Amino acid sequence: MAAPEHVPSPGVRRTTLDAGSTRLSALTCVPADTAPRATVVALHGGGTGAAYFDGRAHPALSLLTLGARLGYAVVALDRPGYGSSAAALPEGQCLAEQVTTVTTALEDLAARHDVGAGLFLLAHSYGGSLALTAAAGPTGPGYLGVDVSGCGHRFAPGTGRDGGGDGRAAHWKKYWGPLRLYPDGTFSAGGLMQPMPPRESDDTPHWPDRFPHVAARVRTPVRLTFAEHEQWWCHDDDSLGEIAALFVNAPRVVVERHLRAGHNISLGATARAYHLKALAFLEECLAAAPVPVGAER
Repeated sequence: MAAPEHVPSPGVRRTTLDAGSTRLSALTCVPADTAPRATVVALHGGGTGAAYFDGRAHPALSLLTLGARLGYAVVALDRPGYGSSAAALPEGQCLAEQVTTVTTALEDLAARHDVGAGLFLLAHSYGGSLALTAAAGPTGPGYLGVDVSGCGHRFAPGTGRDGGGDGRAAHWKKYWGPLRLYPDGTFSAGGLMQPMPPRESDDTPHWPDRFPHVAARVRTPVRLTFAEHEQWWCHDDDSLGEIAALFVNAPRVVVERHLRAGHNISLGATARAYHLKALAFLEECLAAAPVPVGAER
């Protein structure tokens, strides 16, 4: 029997973006009665999909509906190899290819829709490596900021260097942590889990080697969050200090922990608290953004 599909929250609609050689599906939610102040682009981690940011176990979990109520457009992409592009890209793409594909899709988004003051990347796990690498590229300074959860610079002891691409059942607790952290209905929600494409899985173990070089090239504000019960990444006090020190060119760096949460923060009972903090960081990025010439008061 096929797994049930994700039923979007009220006000959330399915869309697609032109990514050049393929199209990427997405879930989108926009303010009801006003133009968006800015646009949040949400990038999911490995083995999930855009539905990760529209948790249906409780109405308060959805980043999409929360962001729209606060005046932002929110676009949660199915990354290359997920959603509608899974058939065209059954092997998925490596990180560098995903950066190109997603950047093209975001150019299409900005060309066809009102994105307000600009794009803000909010990403989880493997999506975090994609967001940081995109922000480190030549068009990176065009982003308002980057907010990443569940993506560090060194795997925790005991995880090896497989990055979680295989052996998902054996590493279940590393993905989720204690069950008490998630509302009832989380694991029966449709469309949440998707197969991790092989090329993405093979690429994952190389991220710790890339992290320092990527971080040094990021020139936008960045915030990284680690769940209290994060088990994939090192996040002791010394590790958090090391991570912050790697962003030598970012105008602002925030690295912190989120209490009462496992790796999949945006599906946990404290997801709303995390999303509000991420959107507060976006507010701070907007306040610090340069004022366009001629707009001074």
